Amino acid sequence: MLRTQIQLTEQQVAALKARAAAEGVSLAELIRRCIDQALASSVGPEPTERIRRAAAIAGRFRSGTGDLAINHDKYLVEALDK
Repeated sequence: MLRTQIQLTEQQVAALKARAAAEGVSLAELIRRCIDQALASSVGPEPTERIRRAAAIAGRFRSGTGDLAINHDKYLVEALDK
């Protein structure tokens, strides 16, 4: 493990210490867990999963507009102006 320094507010330290005590872990362990959770939630799906999801919904929706492919910019501007 690598050692690092961060600056926290007094309120953050107090809240972290209270939570660490309630969970029965060290302050350092709690901070590592919080970092792991934040990193895991910010990571999106793998590129192959994104492609699979996109392929699964392709063609499922209809606009009802026959010239959407030709005039998509016009319709986009109209939708954003609303």
